[in-house]
Amino acid sequence: MARPDHARIHDEAIVIDAVCPLMMQRRYIDWWIEGGASAACPTVGAFQRAGPTLRVLGEWIRAIEKDPRLVQVTRAADFAAAKAAGKLGIVFHFQGTEPVEDDLNLIDAYKALGVGMIQLAYNVKNRVGDGCEERTDAGLSTFGLRLVERLNEARIVVDCSHTGRRTTMEAIEASARPVVFSHANPKAVRDSPRNITDEQIRAAAASGGLVGAVAFPSFVSASPRPTLDEFVDHIDHMVTLVGDDHVGLGLDYYKGQAPVVDDAEATRLYEGRIAAGDWRPETYTPPPHHFPDGIATPQGLPNLTRRLLERGYGEESTKKIMGGNWVRVFREVWEE
Repeated sequence: MARPDHARIHDEAIVIDAVCPLMMQRRYIDWWIEGGASAACPTVGAFQRAGPTLRVLGEWIRAIEKDPRLVQVTRAADFAAAKAAGKLGIVFHFQGTEPVEDDLNLIDAYKALGVGMIQLAYNVKNRVGDGCEERTDAGLSTFGLRLVERLNEARIVVDCSHTGRRTTMEAIEASARPVVFSHANPKAVRDSPRNITDEQIRAAAASGGLVGAVAFPSFVSASPRPTLDEFVDHIDHMVTLVGDDHVGLGLDYYKGQAPVVDDAEATRLYEGRIAAGDWRPETYTPPPHHFPDGIATPQGLPNLTRRLLERGYGEESTKKIMGGNWVRVFREVWEE
């Protein structure tokens, strides 16, 4: 019996989840493999300075060398090679610039270790500019401008997720290479401080970059249990706005979600983020955090391929959104 088209298309596609905090707990790597992912981007740096971040990178590099299921990806051709070899490609990603401290030479060190994408801020103000949850919208700092230039020189992708509107617009203007929002949804569909305006989406697309649709429930819907169709509504809006070359996936599975932890542990983790000031309750609703039905974990990635096809996306468009657009952006930043 012939396999359904969605299964064939998912098997053929290069499927990339570009934001994977949950993967820092490496026992969950199997979930991406079971979901048919070709590559994933674990969050290897965020709130810590250079020393602890370098230790995490060292642990990851050794883990990849020891695990026959994994391969590090540093060039665009590595994605197809990983898929052909039946391995999961790994791209290192920072969610914030704390690991850079105030020394731009660290960017070159991180590039040499395989860091492929660096996010400018995480919700709050830092040396680079304001996060998206700050009361101000002060824009890119002088240090931030130099950092964007250095990321361009080092051929690391500039990521504007979690970053304030003015800072993102100024970073996109300053960058000579494509800029992304690795995990964000349109405010026009779900009005959250963590989501982005149509102006920001257009600017990222005009730079040659993309927006990775994010599945964290508060950013998808007012419902605590969003549907897969509600998630695809965000993709629809962005494709209508800027075309199917500028939308990808940055699903943002994390260690506090259901079904990874029970309600008590989820609440403890959530309250810690609130107390630290990283999250605001107005933006991040209390747990349990159920990702959209059908893609509650990375194991459900084939369901997203199927739903895109059911919603009228053609084979080529579906393959672009599932990962092909990320391959193009990484190629243009890393190599061209």
